Amino acid sequence: MHSTVFERLAPDEKAVAASLEGSRLATFWLDGLSAPKHPSFSGTASYDLVVVGGGYTGLWTALMAKQRDPDARVALLEGKTVGWAASGRNGGFCEASITHGEKNGRSRFPNEYDRLEELGLENLDEIERAVAELGLGCDFERTGAVAVAVEEHQVAELEEDRDAPGVEYFDGPAMRAEIASPTYLAGLWSTRDTAMVHPGKLALELARACRQVGVDIFERSVVKNLTAEADEIVVSLAGGRVRASRVALATNAFPSLLKRYRLHTVPVYDYVLMTEPLTDAQLASIGWNRRQGVADMANQFHYYRLTSDNRILFGGYDAIYHFGGRIRAQYEDRPASHRMLASHFLTTFPQLEGVRFTHRWAGVIDTSTRFTAFFGRAHGDRVAHAAGFTGLGVGSSRFAANVMLDRLSGLETERTSLELVNSMPLPFPPDPVAWMGVEVSRWAMDRADHNRGKRNLVLKTLDAVGLGFDS
Repeated sequence: MHSTVFERLAPDEKAVAASLEGSRLATFWLDGLSAPKHPSFSGTASYDLVVVGGGYTGLWTALMAKQRDPDARVALLEGKTVGWAASGRNGGFCEASITHGEKNGRSRFPNEYDRLEELGLENLDEIERAVAELGLGCDFERTGAVAVAVEEHQVAELEEDRDAPGVEYFDGPAMRAEIASPTYLAGLWSTRDTAMVHPGKLALELARACRQVGVDIFERSVVKNLTAEADEIVVSLAGGRVRASRVALATNAFPSLLKRYRLHTVPVYDYVLMTEPLTDAQLASIGWNRRQGVADMANQFHYYRLTSDNRILFGGYDAIYHFGGRIRAQYEDRPASHRMLASHFLTTFPQLEGVRFTHRWAGVIDTSTRFTAFFGRAHGDRVAHAAGFTGLGVGSSRFAANVMLDRLSGLETERTSLELVNSMPLPFPPDPVAWMGVEVSRWAMDRADHNRGKRNLVLKTLDAVGLGFDS
């Protein structure tokens, strides 16, 4: 086994400890935001469409339902508060891909990948237009993203795509001139397929847009179950019942209200750090003048980006699944993961030793075996379901919302005819098999990163049967 750059250039442990001293267990994106309070649902009511879930998928679905039909009666039911889960905790990378990248997309949907790539870019263009037309104050910056090689074997993979349209290739010196990290051996900047957003602001601004077009938003309104009665769906809550002509389910990492889909995702915890704002001198020491998002090429990869006030978000690497698929607040504080991230940050930017992290947190990724969203339906197509975004839901949640609305309206569109939409990923096996599979996959990915990227028998077997795992 070979060491990685994060072991070869590991910082002093005292510097790591100092960087985390005083950090708060709190999601930076939600900290200090002024969010209007919405009422809890009680009693009875009837709607044309009920959306369950107040994250991006649910918000886009409710908003676009009203844009399609301004007279439709639409309600959004959220168990806690709008944007509190994955939509307020992610890295703020709004990516065009609806297939979790080209490699994954071509392997799973070879006959339609080129069109899927076009549809993903069209979707991102439409998000950019919506931000402008609706005045969504969410720090939207279409900077693109850079994939960086931090090990020699990763350079060749980047070089394969250096002449692709819409990219700019950097050799080692050029990449280090672009963003000053001693770990960089090459880079590939995809200039148009990623935007940076403030996740919390985006969620709250989408909720504002929903209210402006007449969506009724209810928070702290946990949906217990769905039942079909005659030509309606009855949505049962602790505080009452809602009758709906159509229902869209946007609960993502949380157990689906449709039992048939509960094994199609597993909740995986992803860990994140946020620095204090950099001084002008600190920012000058790393360059980064074009403010791209960055991710390295390892199996267990890091992602990082600048905020509007020049903090650095640094996340990824660890992907932790808890036995039974449990989602618990106490899992958000994992000192080992946060220490590892802090160490890897200082390896990446040793010139920033002395910078403190102000926030540390975690969020749950709704992981599917094909790494991209799938689409379900039930009760005579009166209920639509989307989940399994596997970390790329900031952008593709809007595409999924359109798919659900097409289906609920009985429309035959290009979207509803896609193999991506009509096929299903393999479900995960129940625990303890799923837990063991995730642990073995993490071990195998770590071994590959320590063996010049060579995938061992475990990873090859998982790839072959469509049960791979991506951090």
